[in-house]
Amino acid sequence: MPEKFSKWVACWGNATSITDRKEATYAKDLTLRYPIRACFSGNKLRFHFSNLTGTEPVTISEAYAAHSQATSAQSTASETSATQFEYAPTAITFGGRASAAIPAGEEILSDEIAFDVTAGETFDVSLYFADFTQMNAGTAITGPLSGGKYSYGNFAKSATLPDDLTRKTNWIYFLNTIDIFTEEKNFALVCFGDSITAQDWPDYLTLRCAREGFNNVAIIRRAVSGTRILREYSCITYAAYGLKGATRFPIEMNVAGARTVIVQHGINDIIHPVGVEVNKFRPWSDMPTADDLINGVRSLYITHARKLGLKIYSGTLLPIYGWRTYNENRDIIRTAFNEWLRTAPDFDGCVDFDKAVRGHDNPKQFSNGFDSGDHLHPSAKAYEAMAECVPEELLK
Repeated sequence: MPEKFSKWVACWGNATSITDRKEATYAKDLTLRYPIRACFSGNKLRFHFSNLTGTEPVTISEAYAAHSQATSAQSTASETSATQFEYAPTAITFGGRASAAIPAGEEILSDEIAFDVTAGETFDVSLYFADFTQMNAGTAITGPLSGGKYSYGNFAKSATLPDDLTRKTNWIYFLNTIDIFTEEKNFALVCFGDSITAQDWPDYLTLRCAREGFNNVAIIRRAVSGTRILREYSCITYAAYGLKGATRFPIEMNVAGARTVIVQHGINDIIHPVGVEVNKFRPWSDMPTADDLINGVRSLYITHARKLGLKIYSGTLLPIYGWRTYNENRDIIRTAFNEWLRTAPDFDGCVDFDKAVRGHDNPKQFSNGFDSGDHLHPSAKAYEAMAECVPEELLK
């Protein structure tokens, strides 16, 4: 009888970028814990850790995976009580060692660990950093399935984190991707973009897949708030906006079991330039034409996706009417770029996010209830609409 599990597929993932450098850039004696929802079953895990944007090595002192107490309590409620649950962390190792250094600018892969996972369950990944650690590699994400916690002290093996030493965080540090050894039929769908994708719609797409029975696809998010296709910043004020598309895309498409990528990127190229008289880091010379964006997507994204054998779907840019740098010329560029995204034969198809969230009477702005309030980012309801408009053909 053939083995049920036969290949590696990414089951969870985010981009790695420069974290927002404010007053504190180092941590010591710190535990990070991230809950991970398993989209399908498997019997082994491996973990990608990234210090891509760090400027000095980072040492993971200890790392563990453990079935979460909440999930186990729910699944065994008819047999036992939550108080009888034994939290049993499995060590994540690196060449057989419990600790590993991630060199500056590099990514590492853990050993494979035996770890049985059932689709739909949640397991914890806990990391402990004993020494001074430069917290410069990570990304901020939001959504109903996203986020984690940090604690002062070593609680990586503890079932619960102490309330008085723990806070929630939406920053995902160092943990970049998790692969699961799973069935041949399972695959990954990559969502590539900026803050729109770093926020809620990929989580809502994961929940939609579970609800509608698309049980063989993992939604992998590769998104950095503020990032642009054609430019990046070199100042600490905007460093967290991340690497430009030419640098990001080849790195972030390293996704086991990926079949397709949805690219929804380019709005920051359009809205950022304001002139050096307003902001010395945002000159008018950075303002692209629609052709600049088109050529960037063709040369940076489509070409590389084809080299990897991936299908690539375009994602249209959302309305920006009312955003603080809005003007008619920016919207003309957005509209022309969107028209190409909808019709270009270069793509395997288009996910028309703009159509899903724009107003019927005034398509330059969000539909009622779909604006978060800043006239750039969608509301939770709009993020759900974005997830709903992804074609079923990408999820089957």
